[in-house]
Amino acid sequence: MSQTGNKSRTKVVVTRKLPDIIETRMAELFNVTLNLADKPLSRGELKAAVAKANVLVPTVTDTIDADVISAAGKQLTLIANFGAGVDHIDVAAAQEKGITVTNTPGVLTEDTADLTMALLLSVPRRLFEGEKILRAGDWSGWTPTFLMGHRIQGKRLGIIGMGRIGRAVARRAKAFNMAVHYHNRSRLPEQVEGDLEATYWEDLDQMLARMDFVSINCPLTDETKHLLNRERLTKMRPHAVIINTARGGIVDEEALADLIEVGRIAGAGLDVFEEEPSINPKLLDLENVVLLPHMGSATIEGRVGMGEKVLINIRTFMDNHRPPDRVLPF
Repeated sequence: MSQTGNKSRTKVVVTRKLPDIIETRMAELFNVTLNLADKPLSRGELKAAVAKANVLVPTVTDTIDADVISAAGKQLTLIANFGAGVDHIDVAAAQEKGITVTNTPGVLTEDTADLTMALLLSVPRRLFEGEKILRAGDWSGWTPTFLMGHRIQGKRLGIIGMGRIGRAVARRAKAFNMAVHYHNRSRLPEQVEGDLEATYWEDLDQMLARMDFVSINCPLTDETKHLLNRERLTKMRPHAVIINTARGGIVDEEALADLIEVGRIAGAGLDVFEEEPSINPKLLDLENVVLLPHMGSATIEGRVGMGEKVLINIRTFMDNHRPPDRVLPF
């Protein structure tokens, strides 16, 4: 960890390496401690950080649970998360201690939706299988039946979670002439539903049994943990494909791998995993599963935009105003 900036200013601790332009601006505005080595902080280091900082800027790799929050000094008043998801932060415990939590919604919507569509295309068209064959030198030339996949045009896509990202995925799927279906905690306004030409399903099981593709775009909460468990997964059609760019814990990975292995589900495209960075070995052995290293928001524009939101949230809060992206407990 490296300290920089004006010592008389707000003490900010950043837990991971951020884009240079964001770190430079933080050094101009705050007394900031940066993680130039980009090594995840241990629990002890996190507790030391909250004990001295006015503001903590964590990321998805940091578990800010009640135990870590209990170590916070009275001077810690803001946790300005670098990321939209806050399942790694005990927001209720923070609120109990008078600590405000903010996040960075909206900025990564289009990037994550783009990656969702990339996975949705790559699995049925077997793109990564072809790439592996080519790199291994095993391609002997074009033949009429080599690596035949399936088109997505005219297929049904079921979206679980119709927030910003879910709606962005729906717009893209509509452009590919897919039939959009969705399950959400609450139904979309009629105008929005009409614009997306989306069909609402109150019963998730009923939707799953009818879809060709399922895209997971909801947050990870106590209610959505293993939302797609073994029982639910068995309701899906054998030719169905699951895409997950939300959080790994929403899907029972062991059950998913087992069902794909025996042909009860056709395949999956996964950017997130239950025990990141560890990957279930069963998934690694499956040819019809595309695995990516949690890169849904990994664009320069997206990461800089996230950093700018963090800066705005901190400055607004320190000016005694309500930050624009305050998170409330579920």
